[in-house]
Amino acid sequence: MSRITLIFGAALLALMAGALFYAARIPVEVEAPEASVGPEPRQLEVVTHPSFTLPDMEGTDRDFTEWAGTHRVINFWATWCAPCRREIPLLKTFQDEHGEDGFQVLGIAVDYVEEVKTYAESAEFNYPVLIGQQDAMAVAESSGIEFIGMPFTMFVARDGEYVGAYIGELHQSHLDDVVSIMEQLDRGEISKDEARGAFELL
Repeated sequence: MSRITLIFGAALLALMAGALFYAARIPVEVEAPEASVGPEPRQLEVVTHPSFTLPDMEGTDRDFTEWAGTHRVINFWATWCAPCRREIPLLKTFQDEHGEDGFQVLGIAVDYVEEVKTYAESAEFNYPVLIGQQDAMAVAESSGIEFIGMPFTMFVARDGEYVGAYIGELHQSHLDDVVSIMEQLDRGEISKDEARGAFELL
């Protein structure tokens, strides 16, 4: 191989290497993949003063304002929900002991009318029971908490303002705390915001 050929080959390799180096430095615009779009998170409208009308077991529409002036314990339940059924005797006792002190339990059955009426024969409720499906769930979600299961209980002060909720089965200690919080509110010892904070700790 001649010396000229070697020089020419070396020059060609150097030229190609330079071209590759230059090409590697050129920014390449890569189209970003589209972000996957899932369902938007559900936005729940928070209602400070719940307002609703639901039928009772006789089919008579009952308005929430009927119990204005009382501290309302609104318990969402169903006949097929075992923890809900366990709460009922406790709530009946609570109504007996604190009804004259301005507390009112309201049961809202997210269930079918016939099942509720049949169950009520043995349960012997001493507080009003209203019945609903989607309408009842909408009342629960007015608390700003997505209705994902039962039991679920909302607490509304005497002036009709929502102050808290509890997800899960209520026990006596919870109800004792409810009385304490509401009585402090009545005496002006705590504000509504402080009451809400206390309910979050139940």
